[in-house]
Amino acid sequence: MTLLSVAAVSISIGGKSICRDLDFELNQGQRWGVLGGNGVGKTTLLKYLAGLLPLAQGELQIHGKPLSAWKRKALAREVGVLFQDSQDTFPTTVMETALSGRHPYLPFWSFEGETEIAIASQALVDVAMADMEDRQIDTLSGGERRRLAIATLIVQNPRIWLLDEPTNHLDLHHQISLLELIIDKVTAAQGALLMVLHDVNLVSRFCTHAMLMVDAQTIICGPIHDVVTRQNLELLYRHPIRHIQGNGIRYFFPE
Repeated sequence: MTLLSVAAVSISIGGKSICRDLDFELNQGQRWGVLGGNGVGKTTLLKYLAGLLPLAQGELQIHGKPLSAWKRKALAREVGVLFQDSQDTFPTTVMETALSGRHPYLPFWSFEGETEIAIASQALVDVAMADMEDRQIDTLSGGERRRLAIATLIVQNPRIWLLDEPTNHLDLHHQISLLELIIDKVTAAQGALLMVLHDVNLVSRFCTHAMLMVDAQTIICGPIHDVVTRQNLELLYRHPIRHIQGNGIRYFFPE
């Protein structure tokens, strides 16, 4: 089942072309990793896919329905977005922030009840923040804020997850455990995942498909073993690459 489809999409911002005539589909059960050099437009592409910026050319569809036809609240039940860094607009607690993930499901001017609190509490348990419910978010470390942002997405429970560097600020243990948690939640929702990462080995380990953004004219998409190769990575990063294989996974490193 196709959850998100991209057809003939071309994006330019600030006079710079990000992609031209991009076509791909994000299907149920797929996990896409997006790789590219600094400034190539990975975050910008993610914002367009989430409907946060209007397309000038091409079409995006969610469940076969044009993105422009979706109401924002309904779209928020289907699509969850994680940005590189959290912005603390208002002073709030960890629990209040996690509960914001339920807003797309509540009637206008309604307050969270026992059901919403139970969902949020479990999400905080999932990200090992159960003892921080009453903490002010401006007292959290960068890694704790990242885990809270992921907990809020778990509370939102979308089918389409669009993540911008979800491992940002996380130590090695939390990188692996939280990516495994995210995949479990996406699978349970019968959804799909697209995430921007800088670590090719995390993409190789956790993703089924990859998108390599070389430049606006060259974006390589497809199954992980076809796309994430030494030759393609050397083209992407303009640097010699070597690889080893273990447990059926290829690991890459620069010369």
